[in-house]
Amino acid sequence: MARIKVHVFLKPGVLDVQGKAVEGALQGLGWSGVSDARVGKLIEFDFDGEGDPAAEAKTMCEQLLANTVIESYRIEIA
Repeated sequence: MARIKVHVFLKPGVLDVQGKAVEGALQGLGWSGVSDARVGKLIEFDFDGEGDPAAEAKTMCEQLLANTVIESYRIEIA
């Protein structure tokens, strides 16, 4: 069994509205040094299927977990 973590984030150049909101809120609370905040998501699950976990996770990302037009992803296998 493998523990898989998939980090999904917007590609550079894609407007991150949530990131801008977080950045503005942090600056409003006094952290003026915060800039270029980006918000992503973490999808974590156990995989006990057949095949290479890394290859299977890549297929999952390409088909469902990430919108590869505007998002990138990084896979960790433990």
